[in-house]
Amino acid sequence: MPASNKTYLTTEELSSRIKYDCRTIRERLKDSVLLEGVHYIRPFGGRKILYLWEQIETDMGNASGLAAISIPMANGGVCHG
Repeated sequence: MPASNKTYLTTEELSSRIKYDCRTIRERLKDSVLLEGVHYIRPFGGRKILYLWEQIETDMGNASGLAAISIPMANGGVCHG
């Protein structure tokens, strides 16, 4: 069985890495910017959330290069308004 190349982070660990308050991640970013199954998972169907660092890091870098009138879409695409 190959080792996973993913880094799983708790809300507190993600907060430390991206310099956002834990509450901001839970209340404003989760489900609007950070999408379940893409940026985070709920292991074993429980309540605990683990964030997928590599995907978040990639998307943060991509988003910073978008034009100001670009609207990110849930499927990962961009709508240019």
